[in-house]
Amino acid sequence: MQVFATFDHSPYLELAIRKLEQNGIKDIFAVPLDNRTEDVKIFDSLHQSDGATLINKGMLFAVIFSVIGASRGFILEWGPIYWGLIGAGGGFLLGFVIDLAIVKMKNNKRPLKGKKSEVILIIECKEEEGKLVEKILWEHLALGVARVKGEKE
Repeated sequence: MQVFATFDHSPYLELAIRKLEQNGIKDIFAVPLDNRTEDVKIFDSLHQSDGATLINKGMLFAVIFSVIGASRGFILEWGPIYWGLIGAGGGFLLGFVIDLAIVKMKNNKRPLKGKKSEVILIIECKEEEGKLVEKILWEHLALGVARVKGEKE
């Protein structure tokens, strides 16, 4: 049987490994995950999207400013069509810049670059030791635990 667990880099990981070794389990494999080396991309691509959009406020402001620009355009020199288009463009740019600033601030609060990664712990044990191993891992603050039964030998 194999038991998989994930841990943060912490002393609890070392304590869990030590406790497993004290209970006679010697086949333990720890794999630290690599940290992210690049910043999160702000703009989405065709194949990847984070669900955040940068045009919502831009469209809202474009509508509002185009209506205001068109209504004011009746008394201005260029007329309502030009001032409506100018208002729409200016409103869109203003909304886009606001959304971009909000996304930048969110990414600075919760950066993925430099965040500590987790450790995957793989333990090979007998079927009857599986419950004990799982109990020890949960006691030492494992983030997740899974047991996989191996083939019959």
